[in-house]
Amino acid sequence: MLSKIIELEKIPPDIQAVQHTDHRQTKLNYNLAWAKTYLKKVGAIDNSSRGVWSLTKVGESMSPADIATVPTRVRRMDVENRRAKELATADAIGGPEGEQLAEEHWKDTLLDALRRLTPDAFERLAQRLLREAGFIKVEVTGRSGDGGIDGIGVLRVNLLSFQVLFQCQRYQGSVGASAIRDFRGAMVGRSDKGLFITTGTFTPDSKREATRDGAPAIDLIDGDQLCDLLKQLKLGVTAQLVESLVVDRSWFEAL
Repeated sequence: MLSKIIELEKIPPDIQAVQHTDHRQTKLNYNLAWAKTYLKKVGAIDNSSRGVWSLTKVGESMSPADIATVPTRVRRMDVENRRAKELATADAIGGPEGEQLAEEHWKDTLLDALRRLTPDAFERLAQRLLREAGFIKVEVTGRSGDGGIDGIGVLRVNLLSFQVLFQCQRYQGSVGASAIRDFRGAMVGRSDKGLFITTGTFTPDSKREATRDGAPAIDLIDGDQLCDLLKQLKLGVTAQLVESLVVDRSWFEAL
């Protein structure tokens, strides 16, 4: 196509040789690519997957004045398409807060599945989660009378290694400050690092207790954060893309 345009428009060699700023192609070739894109968007030309371009009936009927308005038309179309997609996404799942509602839906489903796990299975999940998150060693203890300590992990940060004691609980409601104090009491003399994982939430008092001055800090992972971690690490959560096929009747009518 480029060679034909050069021939028809009698473009001189010095113009043909001007390089685009990306230094990968000529400016003429770059401008031609954008021209084809714009003309295709207004239906003036079409192309197959093999790169064969053809002039449509719309393109045949366009005057020089019509062609001059193409850039403005395309910019307006792009704005309208973006707005339409935003509205369609919101309507598909219940209004302008649809994206947030969709996230809440999958998290509710995931939390329900987590709460149905047996205690042993939930401990194994915590073990796998910590391994995937970068712990070099994770051991589930789960011994009765161990003060709520469910396991021990070793986290390496650069040249330093830290032993972390963790507790994992399938709570439906909120974890109170007393559970944090009991966990810290079991940690005394064994580790200065603690991690409490739950499918529920933490009360404001429990959050304050976890970071109380003068006491070993305990990191908290609630149900919402747990869902995000499982999604990030692709543990039992996968993203699916849905393909939608549309038949363009106008394409056939233009043949």
